[in-house]
Amino acid sequence: MEIQPGSRLRNFHQAKWDEEVIFELSTPGQRGLHVPEAETEISDLVGDGLSRIPASMRRTTAPALPEVGQMRVLKHYLRLSQQNLGGDLNVDIGQGTCTMKYNPKINEKIAASSKAQDIHPHQDESTVQGALRVMYELDLFLREISGLDRFSLQPSSGSQAILTMAAIMHEYHEVRGQADTRDELITTIFSHPSDAAAAAVKGYRIITLYPDEQGMPDVEALKAAVSERTAGLFITNPEDIGIFNPRIAEFTRIVHEAGGICGYDQANANGILGITRAREADFDLCFFNLHKTFGAPHGCGGPAAGALGATRELAEYLPVPVVGYDGSKYFLDYDVPHTIGKVRGFYGAFPVILKSYAWILSLGAEGLKEAARVAVLNNNYLLKKVTEIPGATSPYTGGKRRIEQVRYSWEELYNETGIDTHDVTRRMADFGFHLWQSHHPFVVPQPFTIEPTESYSKEELDEYLDGLRHVVEEARTEPETVKRAPHNSVVHRIDESSLDDPEKWAVTWRALLKKHGRTAAKIRS
Repeated sequence: MEIQPGSRLRNFHQAKWDEEVIFELSTPGQRGLHVPEAETEISDLVGDGLSRIPASMRRTTAPALPEVGQMRVLKHYLRLSQQNLGGDLNVDIGQGTCTMKYNPKINEKIAASSKAQDIHPHQDESTVQGALRVMYELDLFLREISGLDRFSLQPSSGSQAILTMAAIMHEYHEVRGQADTRDELITTIFSHPSDAAAAAVKGYRIITLYPDEQGMPDVEALKAAVSERTAGLFITNPEDIGIFNPRIAEFTRIVHEAGGICGYDQANANGILGITRAREADFDLCFFNLHKTFGAPHGCGGPAAGALGATRELAEYLPVPVVGYDGSKYFLDYDVPHTIGKVRGFYGAFPVILKSYAWILSLGAEGLKEAARVAVLNNNYLLKKVTEIPGATSPYTGGKRRIEQVRYSWEELYNETGIDTHDVTRRMADFGFHLWQSHHPFVVPQPFTIEPTESYSKEELDEYLDGLRHVVEEARTEPETVKRAPHNSVVHRIDESSLDDPEKWAVTWRALLKKHGRTAAKIRS
């Protein structure tokens, strides 16, 4: 179907290069650069570079790395970059729950400075006072934002922060001699799946609460679930459908009265900064994804950081080290009485910490609140406009506004046309848009989740809406065009059955060769 006059849609044809993977581009003897031999005075000082390494740790054969010339390497990776969509290229509002937003390039430049890039975690503390100060002051900022008493920046992701919360909760009950009996963790179906998954990894039995008629977590179900076996509650609020639970303080009170710990999943806090805090809802633990809400690229753009906060009582269980300040110098503090130990090798992902620190400083308290206000405004503008599109609904709305995102449904469109949410998603890619469906299982039928954040203008939101309207019209007038999509993207429709078959999984090229016992040439043929 042709793009109608006046539409904000534009013709989109993504670059596509039919090129082998880098290992297949290898030619024996080619080099990107030749490393010179060490000068004599250096060799005399440090030796040959190998003799100090134990023989058992030395390779007997050279690593099987691709041998590729410099120009070809450059072309190869630039071509790959042209085959991507992302926040710097398109209106990327469709990654619901994951806060894909504009990340200030000045912060990327700061993090790329040699002052940040060239430090090493084994340096003496006296030589990294600036980095420690950034970590310490970011801790102070997050205390103010959350109301909690101390933060660890050690977890390397939101899911690891949840696992850290589970470890702290377990240790807390262990100290009280109750770890064996308190073996149940309560969460909700619309909390992030990692809230259940990470606790299950720690050994907890998961009790999942489902929503009432208004889409709120059922407080009566919570009352029935708590017992002497309750270790705690892990909950997202607003939940992944964008609804803020106004009874959240009642939830924490019920769990506390049963002797449990309350952990707040604030991986996505983009709609509530400066408006509501974990402290006022009486949470014991909370975490933020610095790589989402706080202006650093999402973890898939790497790296990630899950900043974990605790009340004064639970701060003595945080991973070591935390960063301290004695009035004259900053230091790594290992004196944490009931610490769960380390959850990763070093303190944290410093580039993400630095970007988040710069983002908070640039906005200030009122700026953080304004970002949240605009994110909520953008989201509710989309809520009104999307639900005016025939075939799109927002289950559980009940006439209420949402906070930072909405989990919509194409169920009506599917029943009318046979076009499902995957079809719409693939067709949106033909216009340079990304539309995200939902976490599995699909609790909302035929779901799609949109989070516009504060980054996008009304004009960009309208452009995205034009894309949705166009695809919905095609679903009714030429459904085969939608069913065969994408047409203009790098990858067309693929057989996704392999995703459910571990026998077909191979996460690296070498793993593929090993699994199939074939050469690269045979695999490609």
